[in-house]
Amino acid sequence: MIDVILKKGKEKAAMLHHPWIFSGAIDKIKGKPENGEIVKVCSATAEFLAYAYYNAESRVALRLMEWDESKTIDKSWYQLKLRDAIASRQHLLNENTNTCRLVFSEADFLPGLIVDKYADFLSLQILSSGMENAKAELIEILIEELNPRGIFDKSDAGARKHENMEATQGLLWGETPPEFIEVKENGIAYHINIADGQKSGFYCDQRDNRDILAAYSKDKNVLDCFCYSGGFTLNSLKQGAAHVTSVDSSALAIETLKHNLELNGLEASRQDSIQSDVNKQLRVFKEEGKKFDVIVLDPPKYAPSRSALDRAARAYKDLNRLGMLLLEKGGILATFSCSGAVDMETFKQIIAWAALDAGREVQILKQFHQPEDHPIRVSFPEGEYLKGLLLRVL
Repeated sequence: MIDVILKKGKEKAAMLHHPWIFSGAIDKIKGKPENGEIVKVCSATAEFLAYAYYNAESRVALRLMEWDESKTIDKSWYQLKLRDAIASRQHLLNENTNTCRLVFSEADFLPGLIVDKYADFLSLQILSSGMENAKAELIEILIEELNPRGIFDKSDAGARKHENMEATQGLLWGETPPEFIEVKENGIAYHINIADGQKSGFYCDQRDNRDILAAYSKDKNVLDCFCYSGGFTLNSLKQGAAHVTSVDSSALAIETLKHNLELNGLEASRQDSIQSDVNKQLRVFKEEGKKFDVIVLDPPKYAPSRSALDRAARAYKDLNRLGMLLLEKGGILATFSCSGAVDMETFKQIIAWAALDAGREVQILKQFHQPEDHPIRVSFPEGEYLKGLLLRVL
């Protein structure tokens, strides 16, 4: 195995079990490892630190995965990690919920691997060259452990570009998923389109937050922005919302939402869908003088990196300012950021700026987080990407 020697003083992160080492921390490499090859990471004094995937094309040159030198990274090692990850989610799956994230990359010591369960199908995302090299073994283990009907590759995320890998999508094993897979989450049925849907097919990271927000929706007029397949819409209607207006720019999202309304037997008269750019539609609502009792703002990632933070902060501020202007006095705003570069304190500051510009007073009622199938390792705070606030706007 090839040794990668770090510069003096650059071993601290590895010793604290942080899984990333950037290329600038490397002093020398004893050999020429291929991208995705497992290497031994050592300090400047030749002390073993960890085993890692190496990638010369990536800014994150080393993705650490094992800190015990006596271990061997082979199929048995992957099987143990996958078994541990899957077992830790079993209590989430029951007659009311048959979908969740089974593997969450670095959080489960499997850097660059994401596995989502949708009823009897699995959606796989491979975002590191090391996991790409192990793909065949990973598929074998998932078949052995879970016996799914099919495994579908959704490795089309932009993160693969950073590893110098092409996007991939398609059937990996078993049956091709039907156009719509029916899943359940908190007793609500959804049609999931794995092949054409966003990310891996469904945003199971909002499971707990959808349930929390729905409790504030009874008899209320709700606006669900960036509604996608209707998670917040369906939960609010089930909890007795008087009416929900759902907005998304995607025609597929709106079509899927309509399927999901029918699937759950919810009254079409209590819901309207609008296919439109959310920011433009909020301005239309403002011009029309519309007001809502509850608004959900769950936008896509505005800050993919820290270099985009200033631009993202302006976008979040403007979006929330518009939302606040459309709320009745005392109305509820559930606002989210899935940008890892935006921490909670920064997000709160953005909300304060938005409130000032909107001329509204705002109270924080709750803080939203990602659910337990998206755990956060204390040695890897970057894994905390989803945050949100439940606000009362006065």
